[in-house]
Amino acid sequence: MSTAGAFPLGASTTLAELARDPHPPLARLRAGEPVSWLPELNGWLVTRRDLAVDVMRDSATFTVDDPRFSTAQVVGPSMLSLDGAAHARHREPFAAPFRPRAVHDGFAAFIERETDRLINGLEPSGAAELRRTFAGPLAVAVVTEALGLAGATTDTVLAWYDAIVRAVSDITEGVAAGPAGAAAYAELRAAVETTIADRHASSLLVAAADRLTPPEVASNAAVMMFGGIETTEAMITNALLHLLGDPAQLALVRAEPDLLDGAVEESLRLEPGAAVVDRYATRDVVLGTAAVRRGDLVTVSLTGANRDPAAFPDPDRFDVRRDNARLQLGFAHGPHHCVAAHLARLETRIALRRLLDRLPALRLDPERPAAPHGLVFRKPPTLHVRW
Repeated sequence: MSTAGAFPLGASTTLAELARDPHPPLARLRAGEPVSWLPELNGWLVTRRDLAVDVMRDSATFTVDDPRFSTAQVVGPSMLSLDGAAHARHREPFAAPFRPRAVHDGFAAFIERETDRLINGLEPSGAAELRRTFAGPLAVAVVTEALGLAGATTDTVLAWYDAIVRAVSDITEGVAAGPAGAAAYAELRAAVETTIADRHASSLLVAAADRLTPPEVASNAAVMMFGGIETTEAMITNALLHLLGDPAQLALVRAEPDLLDGAVEESLRLEPGAAVVDRYATRDVVLGTAAVRRGDLVTVSLTGANRDPAAFPDPDRFDVRRDNARLQLGFAHGPHHCVAAHLARLETRIALRRLLDRLPALRLDPERPAAPHGLVFRKPPTLHVRW
């Protein structure tokens, strides 16, 4: 029997439905084929939480270090696309500022100021589209501040990010990337080198340059930018959608502000901003009941793992009191667990709290409904609200 024939659920699962509404097909796969071969993916899809954790923990068997890894084709090797000692060498210089206490001390006041500045601009209108006018600009401002890039405005950083992400997406979809991504990365790299040259500057990049070469600092700055903008924008937007879409849960959070942390974790569980992570098998291995061959693509569905009923009873329900919501895998797991997860949590928590406090009548616009969309990165294209 062919691989496709052995996995009929995978054979009937399309990438289009996984982008549009992945939860029903992921539930079918998780129950019947928790490691399944998807012909449209030309690889394996892992949907059960325990197996997802096994893959992400075992970087010796399931690696990111493969020529097919699309981000590395655009920005070169980085902590995102290396494993083992090389991964640790690239990651460690960027890790210290993102530990919990350092994050709060270093970023809370800036995030509060920037959040209030954005709300000040929106408040008089009584209505807005919050992804483009709030979540995105906040994420860009925070990542620009975190990196300490000399002379880079938020508009410049956003333009680089858009072009580089477009190039990565083209490669992922098997299309030749245009020149814009390479040009944007060249500009980013030049800005990094200018920043590093000023040895007295207070910058994460200057500190990282004590242990990495300038090209290595630049490639890691680029992937920090991806995480800091794409997934944090999604995290804020998705959390707003979940809270505002569930008046009973919103009322709980308004009545008990400490439940906001639970709301953030539960939103990440239901709809992680990064829906999947890719690995490549370094040897023949049995995963679940599937015979994975060396070189095979093994894609972990964080979205599928996060709704595994074996870990999360009643998994499709948004429950801000869920006692194990922090077991969600929205920040991945193992050596490639998101280096700036604490910053993303702080940013989302402050953003939601300030919006709810300052706009007490905040609600979804019933005439312009929103739903998450996307195969790799999932968020509503727009989130229209009124207050």
